[in-house]
Amino acid sequence: MAAAIEPFPEPPARAPDVDDDFSAPELRADLWVAEYLPHWTTPARSRARYELVPGTGIRLLIEEDQLDWREEDAPLRVSNLQTGVFSGPLGSQRGTHRHRPDGLTVRTETPERLLWAPTAGRVDVTVSASTDEGCMLAAWLVGVENLSAEHAGEICLFEIDASAIGRAETRARCGLKAHGDASLVTDMAEVVVPVDASQPHTWSVVWGPEGTVIGCDGRVVRRIPQAPDYPLFLMLDLFETGGRSGAAEAYPKSAVIHSVRGWADGSPNTTG
Repeated sequence: MAAAIEPFPEPPARAPDVDDDFSAPELRADLWVAEYLPHWTTPARSRARYELVPGTGIRLLIEEDQLDWREEDAPLRVSNLQTGVFSGPLGSQRGTHRHRPDGLTVRTETPERLLWAPTAGRVDVTVSASTDEGCMLAAWLVGVENLSAEHAGEICLFEIDASAIGRAETRARCGLKAHGDASLVTDMAEVVVPVDASQPHTWSVVWGPEGTVIGCDGRVVRRIPQAPDYPLFLMLDLFETGGRSGAAEAYPKSAVIHSVRGWADGSPNTTG
């Protein structure tokens, strides 16, 4: 007997606080930082490669001449959009997403900018994931850590490996990662969704005091009875994790973000 399909909650009746289909002639500077955790590396390594495609969205790119995010992490190349940035002073270990245990230190001091960082709310992201060799598309909400280094939890809306995409179904990882937040317990799982993730599909998350709910195309895929309760900003990432692969003609590798909508519950915790 097939499992019952649980419908995902309807979005709020009010207009979203964030609504971007990337149809503007330039990437919105009031919403997006087009770098991947720039404080832990240098500008040439953190800067995103992308193109705006009218009527389609933003195409994140991994190009043949792109540098690894950090030499210590090679091979790892990434193009990322995020809705904020924060770091401590140069040489310190303060900064958003201290996701490695090997002593990350600030290499590029980055003034705090929280363009959208709610403490609770909802996000809907419509994407076409990459099928290019060695690539992964991900969407995360990560603790800013500007108020406390313990505010380090992460909601993983999805991580989709190119090799996990099929014509009838896709495997994805989703859930919650505690990182440096002792009040949370990491709870990640692989889910199978009946979609070809290389085509446009909408992933959603609602989080708040009652926990975290993650969905795909209007159906619930995970419920988690915990959630961070501090400012989180959104990260949309295309990674190449296996090193350069294929001939020059294999580049650029790409994934498409078609649209992003977000609603903040309570204070949006934004600054200009």
